[in-house]
Amino acid sequence: MRGVIESVCLSPGGLPKLPVPAAMAHTLGLEADAHNHPQIHGGPEKALLLIAVESIEQLRREGFAAAPGVLGENLATRGLAFPLLAAGMRFRAGGALIELTRLRKPCRQLDFLNASRPGAIQQRLAGEPHLAGWYARVLLPGLVRAGDIIELTESAV
Repeated sequence: MRGVIESVCLSPGGLPKLPVPAAMAHTLGLEADAHNHPQIHGGPEKALLLIAVESIEQLRREGFAAAPGVLGENLATRGLAFPLLAAGMRFRAGGALIELTRLRKPCRQLDFLNASRPGAIQQRLAGEPHLAGWYARVLLPGLVRAGDIIELTESAV
């Protein structure tokens, strides 16, 4: 399984995260990236959030104002089959080695996407959990750039 990292996104805290050309991935996430609620988001088991660009495009077609970084992802990828991903899978993402840990559960931070439909984005993402993305830990720090290959190295450990 192989894809491309279309965008690398970070913020000083909160949403949206904004695209940058590159960032160093460390055990606690991307350098210069932060979270408004570190007791809930981030940490070694949720160092990175990956979302498929195909999911962003699908949500946009359904009327949500989705775009790279808006859902809080650090890496927006194209070409990976997100419904087939599983915890324990390891990927080379640019210069970093990462391991998927768990599916993301959408929270109230995404409420701004609901517009006049309270709870709509959370309900939509609950229906197809892979659309919300996967958290990953960083096993080997490295530089991650937009345009880098992301490739499966181990199916599960």
